[in-house]
Amino acid sequence: MFDLSSVGYVKRIIIGNNNPEKSTDEVAIQKQMDLLNRCLTEYPKGKIIGVERNFFILNIGEHQVVMQYCVYHVGFKRKPDYL
Repeated sequence: MFDLSSVGYVKRIIIGNNNPEKSTDEVAIQKQMDLLNRCLTEYPKGKIIGVERNFFILNIGEHQVVMQYCVYHVGFKRKPDYL
């Protein structure tokens, strides 16, 4: 059983483009997802304790573009060596 009182370290992992000034390519997004998967599967296993969902609305000429990203808060009992 995972208890929030046993969380000693929280890693904030952003998936997607969090900067409207700069576009994030698919390779960078894949690296972000790989880090999240590593945090959830390797020892010590982390648990998702919170999720933020954010977006930007950009006006490009006559068009509006919505850019969104998610931030996962992964809790660990102790800080993993690979972080």
